[in-house]
Amino acid sequence: MADPTIGGISTEGEKAKSQNGEKKKEDLDPEFLSCLLQPSPPDSDPNYIGIRRLLLHRKAQAGQLNRKVNLLVDASVDDGYNLQVRFSQFMMQTAGVLAGLASTSVLCQNRLGTMDLRSSSRRLSRTTSLSSITSETEHPRKKVEPAYSFVGMHCIFDQAKAMVTVIKFGNMSSDLLAYGSADGILTVCNVSIPPTVLQQLTGHTKDVTDFDFSANNQYIASASIDKTVRVWDISKGLCIRVIYGVSSQLCIRFHPVNNNFLSAGNANKEILVFNFSTGRTINKMALYSEVTAMDHDHTGQIIFCGDAQGCVYTLTMDSHTGALSRTHRHRSKANNPSPITTVQYRTFSLLARGPVLLTFSRDGSLSFFSVSLELQGYLTVRCALKLTPRLHSIRASFCPLLSLQKGEYIVAGSEDTNVYFYDLTRPKHACVNKLQGHGYPVIGIAWNHGENFLASSDFGGTVIVWKREKTK
Repeated sequence: MADPTIGGISTEGEKAKSQNGEKKKEDLDPEFLSCLLQPSPPDSDPNYIGIRRLLLHRKAQAGQLNRKVNLLVDASVDDGYNLQVRFSQFMMQTAGVLAGLASTSVLCQNRLGTMDLRSSSRRLSRTTSLSSITSETEHPRKKVEPAYSFVGMHCIFDQAKAMVTVIKFGNMSSDLLAYGSADGILTVCNVSIPPTVLQQLTGHTKDVTDFDFSANNQYIASASIDKTVRVWDISKGLCIRVIYGVSSQLCIRFHPVNNNFLSAGNANKEILVFNFSTGRTINKMALYSEVTAMDHDHTGQIIFCGDAQGCVYTLTMDSHTGALSRTHRHRSKANNPSPITTVQYRTFSLLARGPVLLTFSRDGSLSFFSVSLELQGYLTVRCALKLTPRLHSIRASFCPLLSLQKGEYIVAGSEDTNVYFYDLTRPKHACVNKLQGHGYPVIGIAWNHGENFLASSDFGGTVIVWKREKTK
């Protein structure tokens, strides 16, 4: 019998091997094959050639994966908004968990005790980019203006177990900071070295929507969805008065001249004036929609209010009797008006050469008005900026010191976890800087009196105090 290995006659085992080889050739990635066939110079190093071919193969695989992801995203556009929302929620939760692990590993604190956060601030600031200037919709600019430089995080407070809805510094204070959260707790802190939690004020049963310091920073008046207004003695940490309402209380302010008056806006479309000493209602006025934001002018004679339909009202108030009268109404021109989250008055602006008003609404509309005090607070739009619409009640604020430069600068939170700085006078290149460090959407924004600290709060309950770099 002939030898099966002679004369090119193959056995069954060899047939199987040849079939497997042909199958492997069929399964071979053509892009990998093209990587193997890449020409190499005669004097090149064989090791270098092998590594280069391997990297080319990895790049081809990554390209394939990117194409699959793009197809999925395109399909999600056709299916609607749900897939993108789930993906963004997953990414925010993942970032929040990582940020929480980082902050938990470096922060040591007691429930109401002292917090030494200097070392943690240095550690976090090394891993956080603070000088990037990419806007939400625009390309990066080449130069950061000196006044917008921040040296890093001064301190972090993370006691809150729910979203921090509102944050403010005390009147004429550089160190006193307070913030309210969605679990009904108000936290009062001191941001001087070492940062300290002074009081945690508990009493509200639902979200704290707004609060305000008295002129001497001895008291805080807070509003909540639980339909109550509460007055707190900060030094004692006690609630000294509860004012019950019939609907959610959405915004509140002390009168800047007569601190015996409290003005509050509610979901019942009303502005009410309370007597601070007795808690009795002195006066009230009905508007057309829920009153979501408000502020006084420096004289206390004018109240500016924003409602759930994007309208801004001007009311006059008697500083002696608390009597109210409506003078002007500025309607939103948007097709689908959204609630106003910020109404902020300032006594002077270089751009307007007089008092100005800032409003910010949930659809991303920033509006800058000049205020005519001679015409009982008549508003004239000077400039406006359209940002990405917000899902949450995100707030904005003037940049006090920086606004003395050429331009009109605003700082605002965002859904993408960044703090953005805008110049309203340059709508095509509005974003001039951003701060990165939060793991959740940034809700609240506040400057201190010395203008060297900027505080921001987020959906996850974290408060970051940023330290501005000293300018010459």
